[in-house]
Amino acid sequence: MSTIRQILVALVLALAFAGPAFAAGAVDINHADAKALAEGLEGVGLSKAEAIVAYREQHGPFRSVEQLDKVKGIGKKTVERNRDNIVLGDAPAKVAATAAADPSAS
Repeated sequence: MSTIRQILVALVLALAFAGPAFAAGAVDINHADAKALAEGLEGVGLSKAEAIVAYREQHGPFRSVEQLDKVKGIGKKTVERNRDNIVLGDAPAKVAATAAADPSAS
């Protein structure tokens, strides 16, 4: 196999494996619905995505990516695998507004 052909094959394989990572894009865990979470986060199916939404509804917006591992079924490895694709949306503003309105909420 020629050197150029080897390089092209390696490039095609690299792009094929990287494709799903680029296709998913960023996922806002503070606003995405269960379907979007399941589609955008690797290793997260619909039931885990529904658990993320339920946790968010019960506890308020996520303040950090690490807080996601408090959701039942989501572990540290899943968080680390998806860290680069996770966005927190406007969580800090909501947390600050809640703290200003009710200082005991912090």
